[in-house]
Amino acid sequence: MNKLFALLSLSVLSLSAVATTSRIKDLVTIKGVRENALIGYGLVIGLNGTGDGGGEITNTSLKKMFQTLGLNPQKEVTSKNVAAVIVTAKLPAFGRVGQKLDVTISSIGDASSLAGGTLLVTPLKGGDGQVYAVSSGALSIGGLEKGKKFATTGRIPDGGTVEKELEMSFNEKKALRLALNTPDFTTAARIEKTINQELGGKYATASDSTTIDLIIPTYYERKVVELIAHVENYRVAADVAARIVINERTGTVVAGGEIVLKKSAIAHGNLVLEVKGSEAGGKQAVHMIEQTTTINDLVKALNALGTTPEDLISIFQALKGQGALVADIELI
Repeated sequence: MNKLFALLSLSVLSLSAVATTSRIKDLVTIKGVRENALIGYGLVIGLNGTGDGGGEITNTSLKKMFQTLGLNPQKEVTSKNVAAVIVTAKLPAFGRVGQKLDVTISSIGDASSLAGGTLLVTPLKGGDGQVYAVSSGALSIGGLEKGKKFATTGRIPDGGTVEKELEMSFNEKKALRLALNTPDFTTAARIEKTINQELGGKYATASDSTTIDLIIPTYYERKVVELIAHVENYRVAADVAARIVINERTGTVVAGGEIVLKKSAIAHGNLVLEVKGSEAGGKQAVHMIEQTTTINDLVKALNALGTTPEDLISIFQALKGQGALVADIELI
């Protein structure tokens, strides 16, 4: 990680302070309109000796499978060509019976590879314990390179089929609740104002930094889809909190929002840099910048003087501690 990359990261993201608009659909989610996680337990067969090779769970599952097929094995069945797996998928918000789903299969036993395997019919359940889909088919491992194999997880594109729908009379709703993806009072107030202006009445109410309740206008009753199609494309200037995110492991520094620098002086090693103050004495070099300086300008000045990403991290933390940098600092 070199100092140029840190500078570029800050130069790009510090521009977020400039007012730009976003579609409401990119800022909020609608209550009830979301994916639902599905999970199931199954068996992958047809492996070339890379399966579990035994184990209580796999052996018991094999025995039950044979019993279901009309066989009655008296002893446990052991095979290295079979692997116990967990199957996961996402049920769309308005998933309909017969709709296809992509499924992900992950080994839970000692199998070294699922390559070439076939998933047996596996029911997929939701959080309420009910079966909403069924999956099966040949696995695709994909993207394997010699020495970089991660073959204990695979996918089956369109490997699941929806068998049960979530009941939702969306088009008959009298009100909707919008939730901001990033809670912010200013953005919530702007969304409320924009929706009310566009619809010509008091239909939206922001109750907190996350929630906007929307009453369906009379002329949009039983036309909720049409209403949402309009509302989600209204544009709002989303507010961004002043924040600097620092990854000390990689030396990456990313800044965003209206970050304010107050009058201050920075001394770091052989460097002295003052934000609109009197001239500093001593033998160290003094580099002047204005009080209106943005975080982007500060980073450019520091990088021009040979400051490393590690130096930037220390300087930002010190400025924050002294109160000269008005922004949240987050370490990741």
